[in-house]
Amino acid sequence: MRSDLDLELVNLTKRYGDAVAVDAINHLFNHGVYACLLGPSGCGKSSTLRMIAGHEPVTDGSVVLGGRDISGMPPARRGTAMMFQSYALFPHLTVTENVAFSLRMKRVDADTRRRRALEMLDLVHMTQFADRLPAQLSGGQQQRVALARALITEPQVLLLDEPLSALDPFLRVRMRGELKRLQRELDITFIHVTHGQDEALALADEIVVMNAARIEQAGPARAVFDAPATAFVARFIGAHNVIALPEGKVAVRSDELKITGPEGARLQGRITGVEYQGTHVALTAAVAGDQEVTALLTDKDFFGAPRDMGEAVGLDWDGRAAHALRS
Repeated sequence: MRSDLDLELVNLTKRYGDAVAVDAINHLFNHGVYACLLGPSGCGKSSTLRMIAGHEPVTDGSVVLGGRDISGMPPARRGTAMMFQSYALFPHLTVTENVAFSLRMKRVDADTRRRRALEMLDLVHMTQFADRLPAQLSGGQQQRVALARALITEPQVLLLDEPLSALDPFLRVRMRGELKRLQRELDITFIHVTHGQDEALALADEIVVMNAARIEQAGPARAVFDAPATAFVARFIGAHNVIALPEGKVAVRSDELKITGPEGARLQGRITGVEYQGTHVALTAAVAGDQEVTALLTDKDFFGAPRDMGEAVGLDWDGRAAHALRS
């Protein structure tokens, strides 16, 4: 069911000279969704985000928010706000002044600016740092300030360009939880660009996988993970093997691949890698046709019947575990 706050991309296209960065994509983001644009570098995801924000002109097509074509509007009038990868905080302004900057540009009075800024800082748990300068903050704290600055404009859509990439792994996981909490509390649409599959799966209600300037697949996060549509999505989303069979290519999750004796199995191969991963062991085998597949075994299963490098093995799976891929 459509909402009057939905965001729709209609034949959205971006060209730089003869190079096509975004190729006539169409997609509807329902209001209140946490969506991740996922894909490798150069696939068009950041260009898409910047066109939605108004920081990049649209070559063809349109961006429609709440039934309004906002493609030609300046960023401040779109109903969107963008949080940049670099955070882009003003070094000479305090945390409060940074957060209130857009209100200052709108000539909102000083008392109202400070009150609203402190409300936003409370939302991101940064009130105690209100009078510090950005240089006195950690990377995670700077990110929270940038988030508060974006949210003070009360956007209908918040756009996040790889917001966690500069953080260390531990802080990245913590901030994922904070972003999801804020999105639920505010009930606005978040569109988050990332090339990290784990980040997208942890955060997103909906994943939009981009490849070579187009949308390769879009849908609920679990559906995209469980049923990749193409070999590209299966490989990029991770945890899947793409296996060529006489009837065509299929995707089989690594944790669904079973190690057996060589006789009677769907595939025969030799072990080329064994990697201990704590709770699991990733066992890689070379099979016919220069293919390489990976089985993810529990540590108990592997160490209960360990396998050696170079050992001949069979690889099999339950018929329901194989998902046909379109070419």
